[in-house]
Amino acid sequence: MSISLPPYRSAARIELDRFDEAIIRTLSMDGRISATELARRIGLSKSPTQARMKRLEDAGLITGYRALLDPIRLGLAHVAFVEVRLSDTREAALQAFNKAVLAVPEVEQCHMIASRFDYLLKVRTADIQDYRRVLAERISALPHVASTSTYVAMEAVKDLF
Repeated sequence: MSISLPPYRSAARIELDRFDEAIIRTLSMDGRISATELARRIGLSKSPTQARMKRLEDAGLITGYRALLDPIRLGLAHVAFVEVRLSDTREAALQAFNKAVLAVPEVEQCHMIASRFDYLLKVRTADIQDYRRVLAERISALPHVASTSTYVAMEAVKDLF
């Protein structure tokens, strides 16, 4: 497999062999695995495995490690997807929206979309009343928001993050 990194990272192509692919696959499922256990699973010794991990990190393919939290146990079972249309889509308006949306903790994901709307947000709250408050007080108050449309998720069939 050969992966081209986006220009903001590096224009270099990184050639991945089966060991690199195994490292990426294994770490994506268990980021806390020890280097010794990772090496055992992929069939290399510890030192070459650690060197490969470092190379993948330095190349920007592995960007970090984090804990995956259970949102339901944290009291955040309500998920809504929100289409956002902006009143202005010039670069300054997009940058203002991008900066402001980062400060809304209930917005789990924000994607600029090439469609009849401008952004798609994944919003996680405790319940519909909490979502209504977040929509009214935070999302609708973001710079240049002209309108929103909400879709409430009933069940997560596949959720990798």
